Amino acid sequence: MSSTALSRRVYRFTAAALSLVASVSVLSACGSSGTTTTADGKTVLRYQGSTGQVSAFELADDLGYFSKISLKWEGDTTSGPANIQAAATNQIEFGSAFNGAVVKLVSGGAKVTSVLSSYGADDKSFSGYFVREDSDIKSARDLIGKKVAVNTLGAHHEFITREWLHQQGLTEDEIKQVQLVVVPPANTEDALRKGQVEVGTLGSVFRETAVERGGIRPLYTDKAIFGEFDYGTFVFRDDFIAKNRDAVADFVQGTARATRWLQVTPREEVVARFKTIIEKRGRAENTELLKYWRSSGLPVPGAVIAEKELQIWIDWLVRNGELKPGQLKAADLFTNEFNPYANGTYQPTSGPTGEAVAK
Repeated sequence: MSSTALSRRVYRFTAAALSLVASVSVLSACGSSGTTTTADGKTVLRYQGSTGQVSAFELADDLGYFSKISLKWEGDTTSGPANIQAAATNQIEFGSAFNGAVVKLVSGGAKVTSVLSSYGADDKSFSGYFVREDSDIKSARDLIGKKVAVNTLGAHHEFITREWLHQQGLTEDEIKQVQLVVVPPANTEDALRKGQVEVGTLGSVFRETAVERGGIRPLYTDKAIFGEFDYGTFVFRDDFIAKNRDAVADFVQGTARATRWLQVTPREEVVARFKTIIEKRGRAENTELLKYWRSSGLPVPGAVIAEKELQIWIDWLVRNGELKPGQLKAADLFTNEFNPYANGTYQPTSGPTGEAVAK
């Protein structure tokens, strides 16, 4: 593919994303028309997982934190935007994505609400944007005309990259000359080392293993730009929340407590638990990479959502002409009413069962 064609493809991501959003009303008919319950009356929540990883809600299920819901795996997701698109079109009950992608989905007409933070950056877990150690790239301006590998367009890594370039003083025309190339996370390190891209986006185990092998250095990181921050949320369809409030409340309280369990439990115990959960799933998954797990990545106790975590991306999209001023308000896009660490059930400093956490 030529550089011009690639650039055209990359910077039409907005139109493509909104085109997907516009299909929500059409595709929703493809989903299940009614809520399924188990023999003992629990509401079944369909979801998409991630190979070799354990989500906070899967941990909550294993810890016995749910009493009114039952989880049903519907395969693995390919990206955050695809995951919340599946939720919006009734293929699954909930999904998780970068908050900027959530804002874009809602701006396109999807009726979803964020109920709990799902991922973020803390002092141990964050995303880095790496170059080879011998690279001549030292600054944002050096990226003009270069390729940056991201896992998908219109999500976390694109927003972070474009925000960093903006903060470093590049004009919008110059930013458009930085080519964003979609590369699966598992292939990013190899593409970077072979020179197929100049910058590779590496997070979680992919960052840990790549850094361990040496020969690369970070050009920028999401944590350096925004500090410790919650970047993504779990969303449910508004109609599902209206009809199944008890089920949503159970999902949130259990997942919030499981997130808190991750925040206060020794790493070795977490990794051992994850290994057991993955092995019980029976999907022939590799558990070797679990040793590189460092933290939940969520700095806020119990994954409580803060208004600023959505507003910052609304403002970003307004600045870039993708939203009109006043079109959306962050306060209308999320709720903390079901979260025990926000509604008074537990103190923010308490553990997963409400007990005080030992200092």
